[in-house]
Amino acid sequence: MEFTTIDYTIFVLLLVLSTAIGLFYALSGDRQRTVQEFLLANRDMGCLPVALSLLATFQSAVAILGVPAEIYRFGTEYWFLGCSYFLGLLIPAHVFIPVFYRLRITSTYEYLELRFNKTVRVLGTVTFIFQMVIYMGVVLYAPALALNAVTGFDLWSAVLTMGLVCTLYTTLGGLKAVIWTDVFQTLVMLAGQLAVIVVGAQRVGGMARVWHVAEQEGKISGIDLDPNPLERHTFWTLAMGGVFMMLSLYGVNQAQVQRYLSARSEREAKLSCYAVFPCQQIVLCLSCLTGLVMFVYDREHSLTPRPASSDQLVLFFVMDVLRDLPGLPGLFVACLFSGCLSTISSAFNSLATVTMEDLVRPHLPGLSESRATLLSKLLALGYGLLCLGMAYVSSMLGPVLQAAISIFGMVGGPLLGLFCLGMFFPCANPTGATLGLVAGLAMAFWVGIGGLLKNMGQAGGGSPMPNSTALPTVGNLTTILATTLLPPTPTPSPTGLQRFYSLSYMWYSAHNSTTVIVVGVLVSLLTGPTPPEALDPRTISPVVPRLLCCLSPKIRQRLCCGGGDPAQTPGHADATEKSNGIPNGLGPPGPGQREEEEEEGQGYIRSATAPSYAVQETSF
Repeated sequence: MEFTTIDYTIFVLLLVLSTAIGLFYALSGDRQRTVQEFLLANRDMGCLPVALSLLATFQSAVAILGVPAEIYRFGTEYWFLGCSYFLGLLIPAHVFIPVFYRLRITSTYEYLELRFNKTVRVLGTVTFIFQMVIYMGVVLYAPALALNAVTGFDLWSAVLTMGLVCTLYTTLGGLKAVIWTDVFQTLVMLAGQLAVIVVGAQRVGGMARVWHVAEQEGKISGIDLDPNPLERHTFWTLAMGGVFMMLSLYGVNQAQVQRYLSARSEREAKLSCYAVFPCQQIVLCLSCLTGLVMFVYDREHSLTPRPASSDQLVLFFVMDVLRDLPGLPGLFVACLFSGCLSTISSAFNSLATVTMEDLVRPHLPGLSESRATLLSKLLALGYGLLCLGMAYVSSMLGPVLQAAISIFGMVGGPLLGLFCLGMFFPCANPTGATLGLVAGLAMAFWVGIGGLLKNMGQAGGGSPMPNSTALPTVGNLTTILATTLLPPTPTPSPTGLQRFYSLSYMWYSAHNSTTVIVVGVLVSLLTGPTPPEALDPRTISPVVPRLLCCLSPKIRQRLCCGGGDPAQTPGHADATEKSNGIPNGLGPPGPGQREEEEEEGQGYIRSATAPSYAVQETSF
């Protein structure tokens, strides 16, 4: 089906408005002349735009295509992922945000140097860059490929247009432009999905009939309380395994943490986390309802021609349902591309941030503010061009494309484990952190690649293997070994290592992060815990005393480097506040202290003359 002039107009309008937002912030305010403004939006964003940007960052086109296809094929079991959103957003608000915000850092990985050492920081940074670069090309190329297959829309014209527009407004307008374009693109995504649901439900007799037919056909899933972690989707797999996936994204991922740090206060940052919860639920509901409407519509009208793969299901459905309504197909394509733009623009900005703060500034301490800002913009531009190159590489990979996507998910869990090791275990030392991260990555790739090869082997042995690049992610990029990698038909019960490789992809983040923590703690205890005087109390989460209160005093003392018992020392918070120089433990440091700790937007800098922090002062 060909696009009409109205459809093209709506699509072009999306690109023009996104570019206009970038130009506006490039020519207004301080005109992105400082690193603070370019990378952190001058730390003056409100909670609502930050919340919508948090939502849009990982609500990619992959999710818009993948989740309805998942519901269409397997029913509404996936809907229970929404149960994980509460803890997955509540924990970052009260555990991770206070630590990151009070340290006044710019890059998440600055924390790793403050807590451990520069080696751990560089390892974390390089791991994150590898993770994002691999994914950038995929998230740009996959929706363009699906769109080309269904509508005939020129593949490389779509890739180049999206890539260049996104690079332009990210480079010119900085994080402020990225956040406000995310807000605009979120509204476009919601409008596109609503249009499809309303028109599709009307064509089959209303939403009540959609639900009735889906229930009759067994597509409305009940609560499966099977605790078996090898089962692909159960209530526990989705609700509990999903918490760790959410934490790897909303707790420690640079793209999200950077948005928290752009808020004008710690309270605004926390409120933005709260505001994401209902937004995520709405997005999940819309995606699931789209899948149900698509199933009932196909049952009664039969999509023609039949899609060759599941990633094309949604687009075939949309083009068939909306074919008599000029403008609405263009609105949905704008919705699809909005998801793509919001994801890759966040990737450009976060990659430029970590490269600048973690790899460039430490080696160029005398870099002036103007040169640092210019270099940050050039880095954003460079990553934008690299994204186009990665899209081309993705087009050459063929079946390896899914392995490339899987690599992204394999990295999220170990990085979560590394930050948890630092924040929750005062005994952890740099050696334990380094070996823990290496062990976590090794475990992640072992299980992930092993599971991928196992499923490919089953597909080659006669079980149909869906060929798809659309993954059911509902705003998270760590549910990467997706349903399209798993055969829908029953398979023999796995034995031996096959059972190990059959671990549900929803448990990957939990499994890999736990590996990092266990190895990190054991190595730290064997090689000597971090000395109390070397521990900066601000790098330890303020909730640790409450979490350790249920352990025996001996174990508490062991985990806390031999310092005081946090569970028995009620003055922990007060002592921490004194050591931080922050009244009541809220908000940024005072002007006098900030001058000592910050220098031209570089965040907290450990001074050679800074006083030593004794663990006993913070009751650790």
